[in-house]
Amino acid sequence: MERLPYIDEHSITIGATRERVWEALVSTLRANLGTTTPTPLRMLLDVAPAEARGDWRGALSIGDALPGFSIAEVSHPERLALSGHHRFSRYALVFEIDSIDAERSTLRARTSAAFPGLAGRVYRALVIGSRGHRLVVRRLLRSIAGRT
Repeated sequence: MERLPYIDEHSITIGATRERVWEALVSTLRANLGTTTPTPLRMLLDVAPAEARGDWRGALSIGDALPGFSIAEVSHPERLALSGHHRFSRYALVFEIDSIDAERSTLRARTSAAFPGLAGRVYRALVIGSRGHRLVVRRLLRSIAGRT
């Protein structure tokens, strides 16, 4: 996986085993990103990968994808590293799940990204500088916790 500049990391403690958190992570990603219908935003950004690949209902494999994100690394039920790119950015989103005890886990989401050129810098200001990315990732973590 390409080494990209660090953007941020968010975490949440969830009252569930690491296995249950993994299941919720995968099902939430599938539900939120798995639509096969091209959206205007995806088309404008020209996201890659553009389409879903793989089952996303069973064991995941490197190369499986949802629009905008391809699995770069998978270590069930501990780590899921996604990467992708679009017109203004190359990015990675890494989820890690750690057991706290028999009934609780910590889920972390770490983002790295590069924003080349003037258009990339403007896009970074709109997405990262506005705190929009932070809100989306935190909402995603809460959604995953809600599915456990």
